[in-house]
Amino acid sequence: MNKQLLASAALAAVLSSAIVMPVEAAAKEKCYGVAKAGQNDCGNLAGTHSCAGQSTVDNDPGEWKLVAKGTCKSIGGMLKAEAKKKYNASKNS
Repeated sequence: MNKQLLASAALAAVLSSAIVMPVEAAAKEKCYGVAKAGQNDCGNLAGTHSCAGQSTVDNDPGEWKLVAKGTCKSIGGMLKAEAKKKYNASKNS
């Protein structure tokens, strides 16, 4: 009986965290071109790194930070489609 109760409690904890995380993530968006050097949130568009904190210049259009949904443009950033266009244009010039 205790094993079944413990398993049920563990399953409930896992399911409740899986439900909360997508809701929190939905309130955020990737904002490109606003990260300061060493303050990006993960991999860049160029594919030269895949970790947070590895950007080398301020406001690189290929680097991103998570920001509150709907605020990216107001802080001078770009959403992914616009950042990709800018990145590809600079790569081809």
